Amino acid sequence: MASRIPIMLMGLLLLCCLAEAKYMKYKDPKQPLNVRIKDLMSRMTLEEKVGQMTQIDHKVASAEVMKKYFIGSVLSGGGSVPAPKASAEAWVDMVNDYQNGSLSTRLGIPMIYGIDAVHGHNNVYKATIFPHNVGLGATRQRIGAATALEVRATGIPYVFAPCIAVCRDPRWGRCYESYSEDHKIVQAMTEIIPGLQGDIPAGSRKGVPFVSGKTKVAACAKHYVGDGGTTEGINENNTVIDRHGLLSIHMPAYYNSIIQGVSTVMVSYSSWNGIKMHANRDLVTGFLKNTLRFRGFVISDWEGIDRITTPSHANYSYSIEAGIKAGIDMIMVPMNYTEFIDGLTSQVKNNIIPMSRIDDAVKRILRVKFVMGLFENPLADYSLVDQLGRKEHRELAREAVRKSLVLLKNGESADEPLLPLPKKTSKILVAGSHADNLGYQCGGWTIEWQGLSGNNLTSGTTILTAVKNTVDPQTEVVYEENPDSNYVKSNNFSYAIVVVGEHPYAETDGDSLNLTIPDPGPSTIENVCGAVKCVVVIISGRPVVIQPYVPLMDALVAAWLPGSEGQGVADVLFGDYGFTGKLPRTWFKTVDQLPMNVGDPHYDPLFPFGFGLTT
Repeated sequence: MASRIPIMLMGLLLLCCLAEAKYMKYKDPKQPLNVRIKDLMSRMTLEEKVGQMTQIDHKVASAEVMKKYFIGSVLSGGGSVPAPKASAEAWVDMVNDYQNGSLSTRLGIPMIYGIDAVHGHNNVYKATIFPHNVGLGATRQRIGAATALEVRATGIPYVFAPCIAVCRDPRWGRCYESYSEDHKIVQAMTEIIPGLQGDIPAGSRKGVPFVSGKTKVAACAKHYVGDGGTTEGINENNTVIDRHGLLSIHMPAYYNSIIQGVSTVMVSYSSWNGIKMHANRDLVTGFLKNTLRFRGFVISDWEGIDRITTPSHANYSYSIEAGIKAGIDMIMVPMNYTEFIDGLTSQVKNNIIPMSRIDDAVKRILRVKFVMGLFENPLADYSLVDQLGRKEHRELAREAVRKSLVLLKNGESADEPLLPLPKKTSKILVAGSHADNLGYQCGGWTIEWQGLSGNNLTSGTTILTAVKNTVDPQTEVVYEENPDSNYVKSNNFSYAIVVVGEHPYAETDGDSLNLTIPDPGPSTIENVCGAVKCVVVIISGRPVVIQPYVPLMDALVAAWLPGSEGQGVADVLFGDYGFTGKLPRTWFKTVDQLPMNVGDPHYDPLFPFGFGLTT
């Protein structure tokens, strides 16, 4: 008997050791956040840490790649989808496939999947497409919540939104992604962050990221900082402004975002006074991390570190060193990930980049993953698939459209308004390139990165269809895209609705020095408005040149880029709802005046910032 006691004790000890080995503090949700992070970090190799800092595009991802390289994150860029017109279920399956690769690694650290959901879940077929930021107003927080649900419906927990740029020059091709030229409006709009992530709990530490659960997503304030202030609005260019100007115009919305618990911040391609933001240690580490006490992770833009050099990718090892030392935590590589992983690993081994910088990055990435519950719920399911494009979200988008429309002219005098239009009349004309074109109405960042033309890209209601839905059944609606004036004169129309504007674009492709409405828009306005009472609806991502045509028009509406729910335009044109929108941007007379923003000494707009007639 006596001889068996030590054996039993040894057995018990062994069981205890096995239990201890099995119990890993980082896997225990009851442990405090910092204990979990510290425990996991202590177990990680350099390769596992570098993997966490790497984000790759889904086109080069697979379960095998995730496992072999310990990849921390995958993204879908604009138009990067599992298959054309893929269902929510197909998205969930794809994301879970990559996630299973990550979970099969030694430590089982889940990856985080990110996507550009900049006006609704805009890459996904049949998702609700909200108005672009330039037109958004009072509905922002609910739009954040609806977008979060539709993104989670496809198994994705992270969005590259909101864009909190302060666009100071409409010649910039991303101006429609900016809420306003006025930083105070942009600051107010950061309320979309609690919509996306959930309301931050009372008494939370400022700067700590927060995501409230499986119906919410991690958000990303972008593009840090000064992206909207470049010379002549040239995309990715140089913002020339003193430190006071940078901090008082372009920085304030970051303060709000951090207070709201934003999880991530994306760095801008642009430069500040000649220094690339992706290499600006003073602003990324010094100001964002140390002064503002931001505790989430900092992510690069697409090939952002490559573009530190001109030409891009000319000296990649320098790009890695400059970007990581500046304080960027996760690099959106996104294609040639082995070059990045090998380069960064070698720089750490050769003491070019200190291990402390790697640990800061990984700690931040893990903090976001722990906070959002990715370790407890790494895999998505189909439980939310019916949220995609659901009726309540489309109704919200329609409401957002109604509130975004700005009435710039209504009749030659206040006592003779044209709007609201009568629903019951004999015959009306609807004209213009944008009246029956869902792609034009949605703009860039819709299904494809640059947007599309036509009506079969996704589900929605064109303005023409909306007009037909709204008028009296006895009213004849005639659609003629580009009629000549004789046609208009000889047809005895009661009035005409002309819908023209910009074609879709995104980023640099949208940079424009002339800001004119493409042909045949101007001739459509002249032919129709010269012959019959007309309201002109401008579909555009920014103010455009309209001064020469305003005298011809009886009424003028700025509709921005309204998205999939064109019914919201008809709701207001026909008086079911009144016009309430105000200009979030100055509407210039000629491009020679640019840049011209509210408060400038030589302020002489066609329509001033904040202008908007009501009905």
